[in-house]
Amino acid sequence: MSFSWIFRRRTLGGAAAAGLGGALAALALAWRPVIAPIPVPPPSSFSTDQVARGATLADIGDCSVCHTAEGGRPLAGGRPLATPFGVLYSDNLTPDPDTGIGHWSPEAFKRAMKDGIGRDGAHLYPALPYEHFTHVTDADLDALYAFLMTRQPVHAEAPANRLIPPLGFRPLLAGWKLLFLHKGPVPFDPSHSAEWNRGAYLTEGFAHCGACHTPRNLAGGEEGSRAYGGGVAEGWRATALDASNPAARAWTRDALYTYLATGISPDHSAAAGPMGPVIKGLSTAPEADVRAIATYIASKMLGREAAEPSPTLIDNTAAAAKAYTAGATLFAGACAGCHSQGAPMLGQGRPSLSLASNLGDGDPTSAIQDLLQGIEPPVAGRGPKMPGFADSLTDAQVAEVLAYIRARYTNRPAWPGLEKAVRVTRKEGAEP
Repeated sequence: MSFSWIFRRRTLGGAAAAGLGGALAALALAWRPVIAPIPVPPPSSFSTDQVARGATLADIGDCSVCHTAEGGRPLAGGRPLATPFGVLYSDNLTPDPDTGIGHWSPEAFKRAMKDGIGRDGAHLYPALPYEHFTHVTDADLDALYAFLMTRQPVHAEAPANRLIPPLGFRPLLAGWKLLFLHKGPVPFDPSHSAEWNRGAYLTEGFAHCGACHTPRNLAGGEEGSRAYGGGVAEGWRATALDASNPAARAWTRDALYTYLATGISPDHSAAAGPMGPVIKGLSTAPEADVRAIATYIASKMLGREAAEPSPTLIDNTAAAAKAYTAGATLFAGACAGCHSQGAPMLGQGRPSLSLASNLGDGDPTSAIQDLLQGIEPPVAGRGPKMPGFADSLTDAQVAEVLAYIRARYTNRPAWPGLEKAVRVTRKEGAEP
């Protein structure tokens, strides 16, 4: 037996031992204990005030939006969420003992919200934005728990997730959390008002605005260095909420409050897409909390207000019609009745298209979605309604209309590759 053979065998053995040790260390890192089930707590065990406070936090946090399937019972889960990594289905948050959280203790609930760990010890996917909920207080989580535990139990099993292999292996999430789950309270900033600090707590915590309005890296983590620089939400472009915000008129605190409370700002535009349900929740939240959120977000956009307080409305009708003849014709037939100067419906809470943030954005995604899917008032009886044209306009026609509208109502350069962008957006809108 040669010395080299013995050396190789020892080297391979050492490598195998090191690999096994690394695997065991990784499993130890990922392992979390099961928290024992409890009897389903009776609704009478929670105070009326605590339940009411939890209801408010649930509205601010949009819980029912993600945890209610189309046509399903409120908070019973099963709603699909398309991600770059596959499709996830939301969990049942009702106190059903078999398919919901009926047997979860307050400790199990708080661990899920702050650490992303289920009662059974399994890692939860960050579609549950525990990146943000980890910053909220235990008292507020107890109130949210009280609200959920007093809902009507619904027996509803969520469908199995459909993820790209090996992402269905939940222990991998332990490594993701080491990189992207940053715990700790939202710092109180004494240089700002109490209202601003309340807004910071709500925005960074329950409202989790950065989950949509911040770019994400290839691993799905928020890019902290570009916080509120714009992101993606359910196939829509989530507009930047920093100084790069593309609105024609700078957002003020009061304009933001009006928009968040009603879904429309006369100096900007109307809420559409995923913002609709957000507005619906905030419309029932306490005015002080909504104003606090508006105050905090407005401070993120500082730098624009002094530069562009109130620009002149733009309408390059002749030049746009010459450049995009087909788009001008389509606009006259489908859009002019509501959006052209002098249109009878233009003054009924319908801002000029020159003020629409989506038209000024460098990314056409949300403008495309507006035209394909239309706009529904998020709060009954408030704001304009626009039909969708997905079934009546081809990709080429949608691109023509949008190219014309962009040229007519903004001074921004044309969107490149617009027809392809329409085709991709339409396809993504049809998923999952």
